[in-house]
Amino acid sequence: MRRHFKWDKKYLYWGITGFCVIACSILFFMALNYISALGQGLKTIIHILSPFLWGVVISYLLCPLMRAVERNIFAPLSKKIYKDKKDGGKRFARGLSVLVSEIVLAALMAALVYLILPQLYSSIETIVLNSNTYLANLSQWIADLLRDFPEMEEIAKSVVDTVNSGIIKWLKETILPGLGNIISSVTAGVYYVLMAVYNIVIGIIVSVYILGNLEQFQASSKRMLYSLFSIENAEKIREGVAFTDKTFMGFINGKLLDSAIIGLICYIVCVILDMPYAMLVSVIVGVTNIIPFFGPFIGAIPSAIIILMVSPIKCLIFIIFIIILQQVDGNIIGPKILGSSIGINGFWVMFAIILGAGLFGFWGMLLGVPVFVVIYTAINAGVEKRLKENDLPWETEEYETMDHIDPVTRKIIKKASETGSGFGGENKPEDKKDSHTQQ
Repeated sequence: MRRHFKWDKKYLYWGITGFCVIACSILFFMALNYISALGQGLKTIIHILSPFLWGVVISYLLCPLMRAVERNIFAPLSKKIYKDKKDGGKRFARGLSVLVSEIVLAALMAALVYLILPQLYSSIETIVLNSNTYLANLSQWIADLLRDFPEMEEIAKSVVDTVNSGIIKWLKETILPGLGNIISSVTAGVYYVLMAVYNIVIGIIVSVYILGNLEQFQASSKRMLYSLFSIENAEKIREGVAFTDKTFMGFINGKLLDSAIIGLICYIVCVILDMPYAMLVSVIVGVTNIIPFFGPFIGAIPSAIIILMVSPIKCLIFIIFIIILQQVDGNIIGPKILGSSIGINGFWVMFAIILGAGLFGFWGMLLGVPVFVVIYTAINAGVEKRLKENDLPWETEEYETMDHIDPVTRKIIKKASETGSGFGGENKPEDKKDSHTQQ
């Protein structure tokens, strides 16, 4: 008698699952083998699309300026000019706002190229060429200061001589040839210069299109989002993107403005105090001030060393001025621009900067804090949601005095005594026993 084969859905399901797992494992193994080729392909794509990436970055940075100019200047003006038109001259206001924003960008780039960079190069070249004189003067000043302490003078002289030889070697063998290579590459490497100009020009053109049609791009993105996800998930993604944009935009633009103000104040005061290399020192202080927490120290130390080689007295004055400036920035200028808080305490700020610097260098130090704020907020929201689903207290303050949670009532049982011994402030068993005996 002929028997018919019957399909078992359970075994079919497991068979398909096993096949998919094996196929994914093979694909993952192949991806690991060709990871270098994938990385090279990704670099090639990024290189090809770099003008558009520049355009996106320029648009992102200019968007707040464009909106402010449009809202406060050209939108009211266009309404008065185009009273009879239905759109009230919105295209006119947007076009002029984009034009003004791009002009501001071009003016800043021109100021950087024609005003700041030549002075920076001249200052660095002067330091390198006069390094022997500066270091000899510094050694003589230290010797005069410690003349009454021969033993300390010998130690200081030995340290200074060692440092001097190292600095001279570094300046002459690394910095000065490097500057020469930069200049030669700019003058001789016409291809790279043209590519840089090409990327910037195309990036500016792309940014004009993006800023001019910003609402259309946003509408297309939302349309795509709601077509791929459910309404609930799409709303969560939209809120997450909005929070990320707010965090990054506020932090980056705020830090750039804050650092520009600090650099300008530093330059004006250094010129008034007749500090040597005022432009170089101000640029170092302003650029490093972008880095949270460690930025003031990173900028103040090399600037003080540069001034110290010329005049120890002016170096002392500069250090006092920088301390006052950083206090003004930390307590007045910074909070006015960035707000009083970024949402995390100082420990996590330091953690984010160190981790970002270790992984991605300067850009990690700069962007580590806003990235960590976004991740921290997402994790905190997930923890809060999970606690609410389990009908548990979710505010952090309620856990500060917690001993345990009652499994029946799901309420926090506070510590019996906040002054008890131990790290957690709880009473030891002997203390409880003694108190019970006394009762």
